[in-house]
Amino acid sequence: MGLNKKSVDDINVKGKRVLVRCDFNVPLKEGVITDETRIVAALPTIRKLLDDGGKVILCSHLGKVKNGPNEGESLAPVAERLSEKLGKKVNFVADYNVTGEAATAAVAAMNEGDVVLLQNTRFRGAEETKNGEEFSKELAELADVYVCDAFGSSHRAHASVAGVTKFITAKGGENVVGYLMQKEINFLGNAVENPVRPFVAILGGAKVADKLNVINNLLEKCDTLIIGGGMAYTFIRAQGYEIGKSLCDEEKVGYCREMMEKAEKMGKKILLPVDTVTVSAFPSPIDAPVETDICDITEMPADREGCDIGPKTAEMYAEAVRTAKTVVWNGPMGVFENPTLAAGTLAVAKALAETDATTIIGGGDSAAAVNQMGYGDKMSHISTGGGASLEFLEGKELPGVAAADDK
Repeated sequence: MGLNKKSVDDINVKGKRVLVRCDFNVPLKEGVITDETRIVAALPTIRKLLDDGGKVILCSHLGKVKNGPNEGESLAPVAERLSEKLGKKVNFVADYNVTGEAATAAVAAMNEGDVVLLQNTRFRGAEETKNGEEFSKELAELADVYVCDAFGSSHRAHASVAGVTKFITAKGGENVVGYLMQKEINFLGNAVENPVRPFVAILGGAKVADKLNVINNLLEKCDTLIIGGGMAYTFIRAQGYEIGKSLCDEEKVGYCREMMEKAEKMGKKILLPVDTVTVSAFPSPIDAPVETDICDITEMPADREGCDIGPKTAEMYAEAVRTAKTVVWNGPMGVFENPTLAAGTLAVAKALAETDATTIIGGGDSAAAVNQMGYGDKMSHISTGGGASLEFLEGKELPGVAAADDK
């Protein structure tokens, strides 16, 4: 599913103003960036545009900005770190209006090879509403060409992600994807549409409801579907077993039964836990020391809660990974934030790290888990977009991808 979209390799940007939507939604602690992965991921596209003589205008959101613009969610620390990484000054426009006079003046003064970073796009308010139309227009007025390189935001039809493209097109400009977007599309797209088989999909996390469409879509595409995490207990309830105080999505028990029947009819495997690590009460705080007990899934006590897959299950899942040629993983196997309840997630991460298969981690908690466990560099691809990669795996069209020009 190489999606056939124009990329930065298909355009000539010499002397042109290029607006690049990046994903600089980095974690900040007291104004200091604690993880710069997303900044590093944006560098190849930015460098390419600078080397080709473009005037590069960067924009991104940061945080949720619930109580209006504030210095705690300003992109100023990003501008500083970017300047260090690029080895050149990034001119930061601190204006809360984002596209106001200060931005217009900064862009007008640019030479080829200059970089301007606009203020947090969310400071303009709801980007997806009617306000977004005016914002889209103003963003387009600053540029000749638009590059979307923010896969983590590409499932949002926001002004700075998709809205701006209409106005760029109207003025005869081009809308393309950056290297990061291209990589995401290629890895996730090929895994789902054209996988080297056997193709194993691993889904974890808390709720079945969050992954209804993903389960259904992946079942059509994969050979084996592995279920772990809190969502597994709804499937186990659907098998007719006691699950004690474990998480259960009562309204989705019937759906889980349907999926198991569907898999059987299609000759696909759904692997579910055969044993589980239980606790008498959920740890509070989440990483607090906790007493555990392991039991077979058919003998779960009514007064205990399952919080991780057991060792037999971990071995079964690892074995399925060992025989795979393509693996997509989204969602941890248990409460991985707690060292005592992280063994299942660790076993799966280790199996992925040791296989020769193409291994794709679908963002969010799974990405945090493999990085935290030191296996990040052993994976073929770690997606930068949790929600976006999930919607991509569901088979949905992503607005940020759809808005780019076709080749």
